Amino acid sequence: MSSPDPLSPRLPSPLHEARDGRFERRGLRLLLKRDDLIHPQLIGNKWRKLVPNIAAAEGRALVTFGGAYSNHLRATAAAGRLLGLPTTGVVRGQELADRPLNPSLARCAADGMRLHFVDRSTYRHKTDPETLARILRAAGAEDAYVVPEGGSNAEAVRGCRTLGTELRGQADVVAVACGTGGTLAGLAAGLSAGQRALGVPVLKGGFLEADVEALQEHAFGARSGTWSLDDRFHCGGYARTTPELEAFAQDFEQRHGLPVERLYVAKLLFGLVALAEENAFARGTTIAAVVTGRPFPEPAAAAPER
Repeated sequence: MSSPDPLSPRLPSPLHEARDGRFERRGLRLLLKRDDLIHPQLIGNKWRKLVPNIAAAEGRALVTFGGAYSNHLRATAAAGRLLGLPTTGVVRGQELADRPLNPSLARCAADGMRLHFVDRSTYRHKTDPETLARILRAAGAEDAYVVPEGGSNAEAVRGCRTLGTELRGQADVVAVACGTGGTLAGLAAGLSAGQRALGVPVLKGGFLEADVEALQEHAFGARSGTWSLDDRFHCGGYARTTPELEAFAQDFEQRHGLPVERLYVAKLLFGLVALAEENAFARGTTIAAVVTGRPFPEPAAAAPER
């Protein structure tokens, strides 16, 4: 029988120790917070962000935004299918409209999401009220509930606060890869005094600190928790990887039996190893790395983990 709640999660998500000599020889412990196991289709922080927004939508159709390989678009489409809610995805790049769908967008379409492509200039201004209204009219989604790109808004940030509360007393430093910053904003607010959150941005630009502060102000009224960013590990920007990162991810998979998602999780883990080698953490520090996603398409070996 299926669950009466198709979005029913596995919470708290598992917390496993990863025995890794690169950390142990510096007196550090590495824990993996397996948010990738929360739900088989709304993976990791996508569940934590989307479910509060779905509740706020009160049964209305959903419209959201993302690039051609957006994990957030796939998660929103899956949620719509599971709940019987219409979904529209506004996709960055008008030129993509005349091309065959890539596997990520094809999954969205298969889950019933209507895809509306916009040019990149329009997409950059999508938060401007007039531009947003024009996009929604063109997409036929004027009455839909708007979920922002990456799902990051006050509702999502408050939802991600439970990630921090689940980790209270479990680690000294909790690290997470960051796209729009919503997960970090909520995580930091949920940790206890004496713990700190570390964000590893996967986009270049150095803009994220202001965004995280703004998200916390909207959600909680002020900056909350102890947190910082290290923006050295984006490997060239979103959806960019390097041969060095690919080799690192393959090695980590072999060491720990964990399928490593490349666009977020690999950059986080790569950054933590680099920081350990720089002696950025005092001996005796316990570090928890939040595993926010799984590779897409998933390798066959990952199926038993679902």
